[in-house]
Amino acid sequence: MRIFVTGGTGLIGSAVVAELIEHGHDVIVLTRSDASADVVRAAGAEPVRGDLADLDVLRAVAGGADGVIHLAFDNDFTTPEAIVRAIAQEAAAVDAMAGALRGGDRPLVTVAGTPAVPGRASTEDDPQLASGPVAGRAVTVQSVLDLDGVRGIAVRMPRTVHNNGTGGFAGLLTQMARRSGVVGYPGDGAQRWPAVHALDAAAVFRLALEFAPPGTAWHAVDDEGVAVRDMAEVIGRRLGLPVRSLPEESFGPLGVAFATDQPSTSIITREALGWEPTHPSLLEDLENLQP
Repeated sequence: MRIFVTGGTGLIGSAVVAELIEHGHDVIVLTRSDASADVVRAAGAEPVRGDLADLDVLRAVAGGADGVIHLAFDNDFTTPEAIVRAIAQEAAAVDAMAGALRGGDRPLVTVAGTPAVPGRASTEDDPQLASGPVAGRAVTVQSVLDLDGVRGIAVRMPRTVHNNGTGGFAGLLTQMARRSGVVGYPGDGAQRWPAVHALDAAAVFRLALEFAPPGTAWHAVDDEGVAVRDMAEVIGRRLGLPVRSLPEESFGPLGVAFATDQPSTSIITREALGWEPTHPSLLEDLENLQP
């Protein structure tokens, strides 16, 4: 199939592009710069210039593709207003691509987050994330699952998607630690975040694209839940920095999410799609952090 990928040069996207090519798909990748286009060509894919604001480009490329995997998002979490703008931009972009795909039951695979369910690990049967700073994205995801004439699918990602010690919420903790000189965590750090290696997550996107029925959500989860304090301890040891609890507000707009216990499982995904993660766990991968 000829697949259009947005966000194809990021941590997850580059892994997805490689996974698709390895399994015989032709890949077109949305790129915002000449440098990104060069990276895409080197990976064996075809670049097309534009970003999520270029709705005409999105319509044209999606309309000529056999399917779309949408991963791009403006990850500016500095203020609530920036998050709202990013969510609105994504909603318009997804609507444009969905409209171009209608007819022929072509797949549109979008990315979501695993929901937090009080008292237990969430599953694929739980509804979309309904609260938190980026919960507005759930409206866009649900619109994809409700599409007619398009095989709309969601792959839910855990809070940390990692590769070589970087990425996700754990990566944000590392970035904050490098700036402040302290590895912090909210509360007592016992809250758990699910995690997955980017190369394992890429396989879920490819399997969902190829086999998943419309209106379904899947979990790319390896580690069901890693205590934030345990992540912080590894980060602190690798960076040579002190580790301690910090007030929730120290983490900005994402503080509430950082403080939430949010384990998740992927039993249904493993059984239905035949997926089995094979790459290092989060704590193992964090050992690759360089001081």
